[in-house]
Amino acid sequence: MQSTSLTDEQLPQKIIITGASSGIGFEAVIELAIKGHQVIALSRSKEKLQNLQKITLSLNPDAVLYPIVFDIVNDDYQGLAQFIQQKWGSFNILINNAGALINKPFKELSELDMAEMFQSNVMGHFRMIQACLPFLLPNAHILNIGSMGGYLGSSKFPGLAAYSASKAALHNLTECLAQELSEEKISVNCLALGSAQTEMLEKAFPGYQSPVQAYEMGKYVADFALTGHKFFNGKVLPVALATP
Repeated sequence: MQSTSLTDEQLPQKIIITGASSGIGFEAVIELAIKGHQVIALSRSKEKLQNLQKITLSLNPDAVLYPIVFDIVNDDYQGLAQFIQQKWGSFNILINNAGALINKPFKELSELDMAEMFQSNVMGHFRMIQACLPFLLPNAHILNIGSMGGYLGSSKFPGLAAYSASKAALHNLTECLAQELSEEKISVNCLALGSAQTEMLEKAFPGYQSPVQAYEMGKYVADFALTGHKFFNGKVLPVALATP
């Protein structure tokens, strides 16, 4: 007789995702919430979060979505921790999707530019992970969203030195955390994304059209967040069809 037990992908999960206001994060939130998972969506833009909630509820009026205006670099994590405690007490999946990009020739880069990239693409995730660790359940999954720009041996492009260096640091942090959190049964992985048609891609490569749409990559990220830790831990996985 075949088992009728639900898979992890089918069981309702409690998920936090940053950078939810546009692009891949926006699409991943919709994909997860309309399928019955509870989602806390974080972004700096109140207007874009309102639009996200409107679209999500139009697709599934019963979706449980908590849109929160939050800056992972500058805001106080104590309030976020209190919200998690009050609403859930504990949760299953953290998707660190927020990020920023500076496209500027190296000769013109300032130390402030470099610091901004590391604050947005590394330190913000560092703070988020530390704040969320007390609430993550055993068998939880932390999924960092990296970039092919920071992937060892991949093609590199002029103007993206600061961005790519910060993503490389996030990749390495992923590998280190997977070892440190293994005894707590928390898996940590990173998807090094190639191009998808988003605002950030347009900023990095003006005029370039990606073969992958944002909603397609958003669905991939959502699916991997739900099931990837069953097969991977401490891995930085390239997800790319083309260069860039």
